[in-house]
Amino acid sequence: MKQKQILLITILSLVIGSCTAIKTNGNATKNSNLYDATWELEYISGPRIAFNGLYPGKKPEITFDKATKKVTGNNSCNGYTADFSLIGDSMSFGEPGPATLMFCGEGEKVFLNMMKKINKFNIDADGKLNLILDDVALMRFHKKP
Repeated sequence: MKQKQILLITILSLVIGSCTAIKTNGNATKNSNLYDATWELEYISGPRIAFNGLYPGKKPEITFDKATKKVTGNNSCNGYTADFSLIGDSMSFGEPGPATLMFCGEGEKVFLNMMKKINKFNIDADGKLNLILDDVALMRFHKKP
């Protein structure tokens, strides 16, 4: 009887361990899709101003650097850089660093304030990057060609 219990525990341990390995590898694949691309904003939640009113010319962009753990980009007007942290599907951004100082309307402020709220991300079936607060997508990006 004891041998059966030990065998059952061993088999369950192997099954649970293999499921964990598959999940980890899935996250690694998902995370690798984040890098080596420039993402352009196509949706932002919250402001009463229409998207094209916030960003009439250039749309905000973000690029993730795996080696330095920094994001760089353009918030539609000025360049920015910030640290980022990524664990599984959890994501957070540090305070944006030095940027040029042109004033180009409210879009820049909305974009940078929204980045501070992000705590998760996903890349959906259409290949879009969603930056999320809890369960609400605050920003959505597509890969620039």
